[in-house]
Parts: sequence; structure tokens; C-alpha cells
Amino acid sequence: DLGLLKFDFLGLSNLTILEHARNIVQKTRGVEIDYDHLPLDDKKSFALMREGRTTGVFQLESAGMKRYLKELKPTEIEDIIAMVSLYRPGPMELIPDYIAGKHGRKIPEYLHPKLRPVLEKTYGIAVYQEQVMKMAQDLAGFTLGEADVLRKAMGKKIASLLNEQKSKFVEGCVKNGMTKKLGEKIFEFIEPFAGYGFNRSHAACYAMIAYQTAYMKANFPAEFMASLLPADQQNTDRVAIEIEECKAMGLKVLPPDVNESHRSFTVVRDEDGGFTTIRFGLLAIKNVGEHIADAIVAERKERGQFESLEDLLKRVQDKDLNKKSLESFIRCGALDRFGDRNQMMYNIDALLSYHKKVVEEKLGRQSSLFGDQFIATSLRLEAAPPLDPRQELAWEKELLGLYLSRHPMEEFLPVLKGFVIPCREARKAVDGQTVKICGVVSTIKKIFTRKNEAMCFVKVEDMGDSMEVIVFPSTLAETAQAWIADTIVAVEGRISLKDNEPKILCSRVKVVTDELINQLKKTQVPTAAVQPVHAPEGAADETF
Repeated sequence: DLGLLKFDFLGLSNLTILEHARNIVQKTRGVEIDYDHLPLDDKKSFALMREGRTTGVFQLESAGMKRYLKELKPTEIEDIIAMVSLYRPGPMELIPDYIAGKHGRKIPEYLHPKLRPVLEKTYGIAVYQEQVMKMAQDLAGFTLGEADVLRKAMGKKIASLLNEQKSKFVEGCVKNGMTKKLGEKIFEFIEPFAGYGFNRSHAACYAMIAYQTAYMKANFPAEFMASLLPADQQNTDRVAIEIEECKAMGLKVLPPDVNESHRSFTVVRDEDGGFTTIRFGLLAIKNVGEHIADAIVAERKERGQFESLEDLLKRVQDKDLNKKSLESFIRCGALDRFGDRNQMMYNIDALLSYHKKVVEEKLGRQSSLFGDQFIATSLRLEAAPPLDPRQELAWEKELLGLYLSRHPMEEFLPVLKGFVIPCREARKAVDGQTVKICGVVSTIKKIFTRKNEAMCFVKVEDMGDSMEVIVFPSTLAETAQAWIADTIVAVEGRISLKDNEPKILCSRVKVVTDELINQLKKTQVPTAAVQPVHAPEGAADETF
């Protein structure tokens, strides 16, 4: 109305991911990737989509989209453009028809021969706004400008404009040799599609980015995942999902290492010359800033890898190599090649004193009688007791945001099998079904009800997924000691699908201890990890 043209500028992190992936491929393999000239018939890319292995692939990674991709079995970019357009509220109900049309199970019928060339590519379904405009142009003689007015009237359901456009459309059809009745019928056919028709040019752009990310994941998996992980670095839930995806792809994700890690996640060459290993970046470590990460990488590039702990402390003479950052490097495993974590932590003051002495000598431009040799032999570490493996995992979770080397539940899995189901399976249960899961208490959010009674929302995560557990006041009062971060718990409760996100309404919980595991070893494995929807409360085995 004001005569102004509006532009929408959309920023996508996926473009950054693609750029990083291209740079890593160039560095690791010496291969130049030109996204503007990728082959659009890459067999690996379409196989990845047909199998639903699309975690991290732009627009194609939701559970519903994966399911439809497996049914559709896409073979060309047109399929991806259509799926991007159809997978939205409203047109989603047309996806089965599109799939049936692609596989010849449903033959499209056209109200008029002129509809065939417009709709043939989408198996008789009007998917795009451009198709709506083309039908108005070909059947009713509309100009493209007039067709856009019709699209707008239909899409925004502007009643006064819609009635005017309907009369104009039917009149145009009659002029082109059709009956008034057929013109009205065609208008009624077009109208629902126009209500949710997607802009094809927009969908094509999205589909190209989807294809490019699928291409990189299929052909350069380690480089792609090493680019995806830092994009979600602040979201530990996403990083955990992506780490699991790496494992499913046969990729190894290793903890940070001062001799191999860069600022961000990177790919390191395997012993056999392959590329299946990803290293955590130094910036992914809590309490490690950009300055010290850059200083370590720059020193390593200039003078080679660090040969020992003493060598590291001598060469990285940076103020940001302080107690907080050094402890973080030790506890997350970035210095494992130089010694035992607990021994280094036990001697942290000696390490800092040694580093301070080196820095002071350099700043004072002094030289001891024996030079560097004196300094290098002056560091002595006292013996320390062995580190509890569970403490090592706790440090890892604290500093990297997830369990990387192994999961605390790993040692219990052989015994737990049969007593519980994975969170991933529990998510598939129906509303009201009673399930048992086991996992680590990740986050706890306590609130107070209107009656001023405490209840909490707890995230419990196992080795492959997580679920939200709702603990109501009466249950919380009896089980408060179980809801502590990093505690392994077995939870029983009913599934709630409210808000379309599966949650467990907790009825019972037990802390998983060595004593309980020993007890379970003597117990015959029950078959009550999942119960029928109407099973009575407490019907499950009382041992677990």
C-alpha cells in the first residue's frame, strides 16, 4: 500500500557449516569443492536420503521427514524440492499422495488437459505457488501480474478479493472454451492448494542446500561432522546427538589433545591414511578462551608438537595458561599423552610454579648457568593415588558437556538389558503406556505449584537419547534423594504425549548402585520394561 518493496534476508548457519567443511576437505585431502557445480545425481547422496541417515542435513533431519524419505526413496533434486514444500502443517497430508504418485501406485486425474503439463511433475498435486499462477495463466488467460493477485487472495483468504477473482477466473475459462461449471470446478480444485502453496524458488534454494549438506555427509563424512559439531557447540544436547551419529557412521570422536586439536573440531589422519577420526577443538573445553587456544596452535605450527609436559610449559609462555585453563586441559584429557591426570592435578601448584619461573626468566632476560637444561630437569611430580574412573567421567562431562570416552552406564548395560528400554524406544510408546528407562540425571528444574508444593522436571539421558521426566509433589517428597545431577537412576512411569513431546510421569525411581546391580544379577530378567496402556500401577517387577 505504501509502494515500498520488502526484502527478507535469511542467515543460515548451514552455509557456514558447508564453508567449514569445504575448507577442511581442502586441507586434509587437497580436494577443491565447488558447491555451484556439484553433480545433482550423486548416488551416495540419494542413498543417504533414502535410508533416512539425514541427521545434520538441512531441512531433512526431523524424525517425520526421515520416515517420509524412506517411503519416498528420492532419486532426483525435484523430490527434495517437493518434500521441503510439503513437509509443513496443512500440505503434509498430501505427502502420501505424492509418494504414491512417484511409485505409480496412484495415477493422477486431470480436470482439463491443460492441467497436465503444470501438475505432471508433482503427480497431480499443486505444491507450489507458481503452479497456481501458471494454471490461472493457461486456463483463464490471466497475466502473470493478475495471477499473482489471485495467489495472494487465495493464500491470505481475503474474502472480498477472492470473490472478485473467482468471477474473473470463471469468465476467463469460459472465454477459453470451457463451461462455466468446469471453470468453477477448476477454481474449487485450485483454492485449497493455494492456501498453503509454497514458493518454488524458495523451496529450490532450500533443496539445494539440503542436497549440498547431504552430498558432503555422504562423500566426506568426517569433514562434514567436524564442521557440524562446532555449529552446535553451545547446545550440549545437539552435540551428544551428533556424537552418537558419528559413532553410527563409523567415525571416532576423540577428546581434545594439545598436539592435535585446533581451535575447533578437526579431522586427523588415521594410521592407515584414512579420514575417520575427529578431534575435539580446544575452544570446546570449558574455561579455555580463544587467546590461549590460538597461542598453543600457533606455537605448535611454528616449532612442532610438544614433546613433554615440561616442553609445553616452557614454550607456551602466555598469561592465559593459568590455573583455571591448565586444570581444564588436564581434567578433560588434553594432556593425557604427558602423564596421569590425577598426578598432574595433584601437582598443579608445582606445574604453575614451574611455568611462572620460565616466564619470569624470559621477561627478566636472565639466563641460569645451565640454561634451559636446568629448567627442564627442575620439574618433579610427586606420586598420586590412581583416579577413580567415575571421577574421570565426571570431569569429562563438566568440561566437554558430555561423556565422550565412555558412558557411566556402559558397565551396567549387560545387566540392565531386559529390565529397561532405551529412551529412544520409550519415545515411541503410546500415550498412557508404562515404561522403564535408565539414565543419568542431566538437568533438574524445580518449580512450586499453586499449593506451594515442590515438583521438578528432570532430564534423564542414556547412551543414545534423553527424556524429560516429570516428578509430581507426592513422588518428589518420597524420592528427593534420587534427583541429583550425574546420578544414575531407573525410572518407571506413564508416557504423556501432551504438546506432542513424549514425557514420563514418574511413579517410581531407584538410584542405580553397585549393590542394586549385584541384586539384579541374581534376579530373573522380567518382561515388564514396557507395559500395556491399561496395566495397573505397580504391576511391574518390584526389584527394579
